[in-house]
Amino acid sequence: MKLSARNQIAGTIKDVKRGATTSHVTIEISPTVLITASITNESVEELGLKAGQKAFAVIKSSDVMIGI
Repeated sequence: MKLSARNQIAGTIKDVKRGATTSHVTIEISPTVLITASITNESVEELGLKAGQKAFAVIKSSDVMIGI
């Protein structure tokens, strides 16, 4: 699959925590860097996401915010 998004970061799924409707998927980029995404439980099932699986965090820059 090819994407137009430029911010594609490879890693390994460390954890998938399911909630009532959404799951938090944590990807380990390096031993000290984790990225967590909140996605639907349906997407987790369709993609077959599991700990230990290789995956990409795809970040759309218009949706990243920083606050202090």
